[in-house]
Amino acid sequence: MSLCQRLDKVNGVTVHGATPLFSACCSGSTACVNVLLEFGAKAMLEVHLASPIHEAVKRGNRECMEILLANNVNIDQEVPHLGIPLYVACTYQRLDCVKKLLELGASVDHGQWLDTPLHAAVKQNSVEIIHLLIDYGANLQCRNAQGKSALDLAAPKSGVEQVLLLREGPPALSQLCRLCVRKCLGRICHQTIHKLYLPEPLEKFLLYQ
Repeated sequence: MSLCQRLDKVNGVTVHGATPLFSACCSGSTACVNVLLEFGAKAMLEVHLASPIHEAVKRGNRECMEILLANNVNIDQEVPHLGIPLYVACTYQRLDCVKKLLELGASVDHGQWLDTPLHAAVKQNSVEIIHLLIDYGANLQCRNAQGKSALDLAAPKSGVEQVLLLREGPPALSQLCRLCVRKCLGRICHQTIHKLYLPEPLEKFLLYQ
């Protein structure tokens, strides 16, 4: 079989718009994901096709997600009806995926159109994810298409409302400094911080460890 024929098969699409890579991410098979990528599988062929990284995140298959990201898949790849991977992770309460995406520099305020990941976490009453998003600089004042902030979506007197009210004020100076340093270093800050030869406690603080 020629190389062209193999590439055609590895990127073949079903009538439902799914590729072999998408199916591998559905099943959580890291071995299959690696083999398909080695033979030229594309993580995103067309916007209207099923997205492997979104499916991996939706199902909580973090290792598959990490393999895709290591192969230069856009961490903020947006699918119109799904949003970006971080938004999907918050919607399906995939805490491990949320942690890793934030660690790798996913946009904390970019979700699905005007809905942010924080909006999604509040809708799911995910207190731990809400704390994570705010720790990474989520803007509590962002409003969705209905003009509602995350606090507006929280049930009155709920644990989620209490968390948002508690975190609504100005962040601590240490938190502001951490966010500023990470912003200056850019999306690859998790790689560059180690090269700054900072004291270990400071390095761990900047890396949320």
